[in-house]
Amino acid sequence: MFKLLPGIYLGWGLGANDAANVFGPQAHSGIISYRGAILFTSIFIMLGAMIGGARGFEHIGAMVQGLTPAEIFIVTFSAGVMMNLMSFAKIPASTSHAIVGSMIGAGLAAGSAVDYSKVMKSVYCWIVTPIGAAIFTVIFYHLLSFIWAKRIKNIMMLNRTIRIASIVIGCYGAYSLGANNLANVVGIYVESGMIGAFNAQILGGLAIVFGVVTYSKNVMSTVGSGITVLDPFSALVTILSGSLVLHIFAQMGVPVSSSQAVVGAVLGVGLVKGAKTVSYGKLALIFAGWVVTLAGTVLFSFLACKAYTKFFI
Repeated sequence: MFKLLPGIYLGWGLGANDAANVFGPQAHSGIISYRGAILFTSIFIMLGAMIGGARGFEHIGAMVQGLTPAEIFIVTFSAGVMMNLMSFAKIPASTSHAIVGSMIGAGLAAGSAVDYSKVMKSVYCWIVTPIGAAIFTVIFYHLLSFIWAKRIKNIMMLNRTIRIASIVIGCYGAYSLGANNLANVVGIYVESGMIGAFNAQILGGLAIVFGVVTYSKNVMSTVGSGITVLDPFSALVTILSGSLVLHIFAQMGVPVSSSQAVVGAVLGVGLVKGAKTVSYGKLALIFAGWVVTLAGTVLFSFLACKAYTKFFI
């Protein structure tokens, strides 16, 4: 159980950082209370982890071959520390970047075989994630605006429809988050034989939920209002687009960044409303956070594994 603690810590960091990506805009636009957002997020993350979370185990777990349990301990601990630092700084971070960077660093330090074809597949998907979310946002924004303008004439009914739809879509987003990102937390343990897939789904899901419940409020302000001002309808479209991208990659078995998905979606809203509404300073800070997450975990994991080899082996 001790060897699994860093994975639990990483799951906690994922939940703390990424809950904002499914209910942050709704909470800050007044659609739902913070407590309500936490409740729905927790329930549907767990459902996503149990129903669809196992698909990404092989992709993440087999990215680096031959790591020892001690090195796996360092990998997940390095990724967890980085996610915690990003949450403390109120910067949306990528758990996918954190775990992949840590695995590469450990593999290089230990002389283990790094499957760069899987690494590059992740990189390609990371690039597509925000772009795809932004494109979906532009499409859904215009499509739903047209449909609802035609179908719903009463403003009170429109507001109620947006409110209900936003909560439903947030639940879908939480499900997609659990299904897509569970492998980042426990995939390496499953593929190394340290824990069975079913137990990993339970353990990883609960760890993510614990992060949602205890420490997710910080990042919600950045996602909900920091990049561009989101009205209730914009919040709905943002979460729908980001969640759809996450779900697509979950079905492909490639864990991607929910932060990248929702930031791309929020940027799409900003572009629809006009480029002047986008806070490019905040956007640059978030992009820098993604780069720092990847580079920082590679370096930290590499040095930690080298230190372990020198002093304990």
